[in-house]
Amino acid sequence: MKQSLFLFKNGVNRTSASSSFLGSVQVASPPGLVPVAAFAFCTMAFVTRQFVRSMSSSSTAAASAKKILVKHVTVIGGGLMGAGIAQVAAATGHTVVLVDQTEDILAKSRKGIEESLRKVAKKKFAENPKGADEFVAKTLSSISTSTDTASVVHSTDLVVEAIVENLQVKNELFKRLDKFAAEHTIFASNTSSLQITSLANSTTRQDRFAGLHFFNPVPLMKLVEVIKTPMTSQKTFESLLDFSRALGKHPVACKDTPGFIVNRLLVPYLMEAVRLCERGEASKEDIDTAMKLGAGYPMGPFELLDYVGLDTTKFILDGWHEMDSKNPLFQPCPSLNKLVAEKKFGKKSGEGFYKYK
Repeated sequence: MKQSLFLFKNGVNRTSASSSFLGSVQVASPPGLVPVAAFAFCTMAFVTRQFVRSMSSSSTAAASAKKILVKHVTVIGGGLMGAGIAQVAAATGHTVVLVDQTEDILAKSRKGIEESLRKVAKKKFAENPKGADEFVAKTLSSISTSTDTASVVHSTDLVVEAIVENLQVKNELFKRLDKFAAEHTIFASNTSSLQITSLANSTTRQDRFAGLHFFNPVPLMKLVEVIKTPMTSQKTFESLLDFSRALGKHPVACKDTPGFIVNRLLVPYLMEAVRLCERGEASKEDIDTAMKLGAGYPMGPFELLDYVGLDTTKFILDGWHEMDSKNPLFQPCPSLNKLVAEKKFGKKSGEGFYKYK
C-alpha cells in the first residue's frame, strides 16, 4: 500500500515504485507523469490487496463468532476426575452442575471439592485469609448438584462425561442426553482409553462431540488432551481449545488414536518394564531406581503402576488389544493379569507390585 501511494508524490522515484508491482518490467516516465498502464496496474493491485485483507478479516471474525463461548458446564460423574473438572471450571468463572446417581455421592464430591479448594486458597492467598475464604465460598457458590441429568442439560453449553470406563454405559448415557440437550451443546468425554468416535456415534451430534482428557489431580495438572474425531467440526474443536485455556490448562491436540498421546506412550513403557522383569533381566526395584536416577522420572514404572491402579492399566491394555490384537505393544501381560485376578490393584488396595501399609 505504501508503494502505491508513492505514485502520487512529486519527486519520488516513480520507476522503482512502478516496477515493484510489475516485477522486472521497468516503466520509465518523465517527471510529474505516471504512465497510465502502471497507474492502472498499481491501483488494481492496491484495491485487490484491500479487498483480500477485508475478506480475510471478515472470515476470521466470522469464524471466531461461530465458536461456542462455554459459560455453563455440566459434569457427569462426581468421582475424583469429575469433581476435579467441576472445581477448576467453577474456580475460573464458569457455572457448573455436577451430576451423579445419588445425593450421598454428590455430598462426598462437594466435600472433596471444598477441601481441595482450601488447599489451593491457602497457597494462593497465603497472606490474605479473608481472600482465601471468599475464593472458596465464591467457587462453591458456582457449583450446584443434581441426580437428574436430563433436567440440567437443556441449557448447558458443554457436557463433560467422567463416569466408569465402560463403552456400553457411556453410550447409553450420551444417547439419552442427546435427546434433551440444546442443539448448540457440545458433548465431551474424559475417557482415557475408549475410542471417541464410538461414543460420538451413539448421538446425532457427531460434529459437536470430542474428547477432553484431563489428568489427575485435575486442579494441579496443566495438561488437557483435546481429541478430534474425523466428524468433529473445527468450531467444536476450537471452542474446546478455548475452554481448556480458560481453565488455565495447556491443551494439546490429537486425533482419535488409542491412548491419545500420553497413555499411548506411557502404557507400552510400563508394560515393557513388567516384561523386562518377567524375563528375569532386572528386578522391579532396580528398574524403578534406574528410571528415576537415569531418566529423571519422579516415579519408577512399577511405582507408577501401583499408583495408577493395576486394574485400570489392565482395562486400558485389554481394550487396545481388542482393537488391534496383532500390535506387539498391546499384548496381555501375565504378571499384571495375575495380580489383578488376586485383587491386588496397587496402592488403593494395599498391595500391587509392592506392599503398602
